[in-house]
Amino acid sequence: MKKINFIAIAIIFTSTLVFADHKITRGPDIGEIYFIGPTVTETAAIYHSTDFGETATCMDSTLNTNINFMSITADLTPGVIYGFSMPENLYISYNYGEEGSWVFRNNDISAILSGRLEGYIYNGKASHSDDYGVNFINHANNGYFGSLKAVEIDKQDSIGYALTKQYSVYDTLWLLISYDNFENFEIQYTFNWNSTSDFYLTRGFEPGELYLLKSVYTADGSRISELWYSNNYGENWIFKNHLLSNDIVGGRQIGELFVLAEYMQLMGDVKHTFIYHSLDHGETFTVYHPFSYGPSPYFANFEAEPTEGTVPLTVQFTDLSSGDDIQIWEWDFDNDGVIDSYEQNPAFTYQDTGYYSVKLLIEHFPIEDAFIKTNYIHVNENNAVEEELLHISQIELNNYPNPFNPSTIINYKLPQNIREAAIEIYNIKGQLIEKLSVNNHQSPIMWNAEDLATGIYLYKLNINNSPIRKMLLLK
Repeated sequence: MKKINFIAIAIIFTSTLVFADHKITRGPDIGEIYFIGPTVTETAAIYHSTDFGETATCMDSTLNTNINFMSITADLTPGVIYGFSMPENLYISYNYGEEGSWVFRNNDISAILSGRLEGYIYNGKASHSDDYGVNFINHANNGYFGSLKAVEIDKQDSIGYALTKQYSVYDTLWLLISYDNFENFEIQYTFNWNSTSDFYLTRGFEPGELYLLKSVYTADGSRISELWYSNNYGENWIFKNHLLSNDIVGGRQIGELFVLAEYMQLMGDVKHTFIYHSLDHGETFTVYHPFSYGPSPYFANFEAEPTEGTVPLTVQFTDLSSGDDIQIWEWDFDNDGVIDSYEQNPAFTYQDTGYYSVKLLIEHFPIEDAFIKTNYIHVNENNAVEEELLHISQIELNNYPNPFNPSTIINYKLPQNIREAAIEIYNIKGQLIEKLSVNNHQSPIMWNAEDLATGIYLYKLNINNSPIRKMLLLK
């Protein structure tokens, strides 16, 4: 096992749907996951792990010949796992996906989501079942528009999400939210992203937590992937990491995320499955390698130090690529199509300010792999970085008690350069319900919610880089 700060992963997508299929799913217990991966002789099998992916047991290696599962999801019921296969068939196993235990359950299924309650499974946004997929209840989907790219349910009951695109609009995606179990939708967030990318959406451990993986193959075969995170029901998003994978899924602990990476190279002579496990919302990962066949896989990977600074900025790049006897390293430090270095671990000095994307291509004939980190290097013209870090570090915001009824004390500390501000309080729909004025003194303020209903409320300072905090009113 080892800790890493970012990962680059060579993958193979096999989805035939308009949105990405789920190849990995959380089980009901902490550390329990299922995933689809290769075997020595086959290219698809169901695996079960109870130790976060460090080791895994092959439960069914007959998927290629019997049921070709495109997607899997587990129930909160121990041992229950669902599989989706084309054309639109739902299967269930009550014995951890073991060979011979699969039973046909239903058809006319487009996507499967589960894991929140025992016996509950969702057919995407279209319908849900509370009896292990025997019968489905249709959803109205009022307010929904576009073509589905990804769909997920929240940790909180009745809340769900749909990521959509419109065929006539290639530079926009909409995250829609439903507060009534996919009966009605409203727009929660708009991404100015190319809609032709692949997207993976998964919930986190806390209500309102979402992870979004944006995965792109460029025209020259390079891979670009970004992990984004929201802790307020998709209203705001924070960039977390560069990574590429077959799939991601949130876990059953605070900050937990699993990443599935599968390599199949050299006509099946190289087959590897990695599980990347994070407990800090995808910032660092512990790497597990439950299945290995053949020599090490080939994939491009690198890190740089520093990634921010003032002009002129000299950056040392370190190659972290995998594979024996790599023959070529091609570095493009500003991703302009011109190779800037062929060294394995080069240094480069940036003479102009701005954000720079960096690309590394490696080659071991006949395998080529390239990886791009977008806006990876940030060069400033003054002390903007230090001032910004100082500004963020000076912000303090918390409340006690939490949960509370009917009042709570909100403690705050403003940065030295801010004399007046306000604490903004929102409901889970993102609607501003109260604004409390504060000054530059570090002193608490009481908030009384006697007239409000039980539920989750979010609060933040109305200044840049303020953290978003959550509090729970229980009556």
